[in-house]
Amino acid sequence: QVQLVESGGGLVQAGGSLRLSCAASGRSFGVMAWFRQAPGKEREFVAASAYSTYYADSVKGRFTISRDNAKNLVYLQMNSLKPEDTAVYYCAARISYIGSAYGRYDYWGQGTQVTVSS
Repeated sequence: QVQLVESGGGLVQAGGSLRLSCAASGRSFGVMAWFRQAPGKEREFVAASAYSTYYADSVKGRFTISRDNAKNLVYLQMNSLKPEDTAVYYCAARISYIGSAYGRYDYWGQGTQVTVSS
């Protein structure tokens, strides 16, 4: 069965760093991504990794997505964190490489809370 399990969330001061991890099981995936949702806001795209990487403008230069395909893991390194980054972060996966990085995904994790204090 397919499962995506996130870890690494927590509380950090503004300017600090966190690394989120997503452990995938059941099969390999063409595209893996991170989304986030803050209270009262819609879910938004953060980053994706396929043949290349893609980032939302709000996180470019601060966040880095990476994959360890042998271990079926995906990471999100978050540096220079801001209070505006506070949200629940979700790991997402799509089987096919075809399609937009912002498009439909097949599987989702439960989410991990990231809170950035000022």
